[in-house]
Amino acid sequence: MSHADSIQAPAIPPDRALQELLMGNRRYVSGAGLHPRQSPYHRSEVASAQHPFAVVVGCSDSRVPPEIIFDCGVGDVFVIRTAGHVLDDAGLASVQYAAEHLGVELIVVLGHSGCGAVHATVDNLKALGPLGKLLERIRPAIDAASGRPGELLNNAVVANIRLTVTRMKSAGPILAGMIPARKLTVVGALYDLASGQVTLVE
Repeated sequence: MSHADSIQAPAIPPDRALQELLMGNRRYVSGAGLHPRQSPYHRSEVASAQHPFAVVVGCSDSRVPPEIIFDCGVGDVFVIRTAGHVLDDAGLASVQYAAEHLGVELIVVLGHSGCGAVHATVDNLKALGPLGKLLERIRPAIDAASGRPGELLNNAVVANIRLTVTRMKSAGPILAGMIPARKLTVVGALYDLASGQVTLVE
């Protein structure tokens, strides 16, 4: 990240930023994507500084590329991706950087149907090393979803989105301080692999 990255443009309000993402997703779903801001000219324009209007914290799944499913351009979204969108210190630091230095006011935690990391946790997969630690971070979502009406995996995917949102809201001191001060909005969203549609998770 260059020093020029921290030169802030006027921030886009969270509600407008969210609207931009959802409108882009509707274009993607309908096959009417604009593929905006991807020309060589725009690439040259953003080479010296970035001004993303949203952070997307998503899963590493190859079928869920945020820039494509939201029909965004180069420099539009600041993306952090890990299996099951589990955030470690590096992930939280990346979100903090975007909020503090790039002036982004919207964070979207993007889960998806059929998430492999959640599925592995539901199946109680035994894994050693870092993967085992990652699955343990998802375990509370499985516990929260157990016993509820409906299919356990679907419920657990939604519970895991909510879990990541909650963890981010309590990540102090920077993020936890910015959210109550209304300088930062965090929302959860679910991507359907079959339809391509993104819906908000309350």
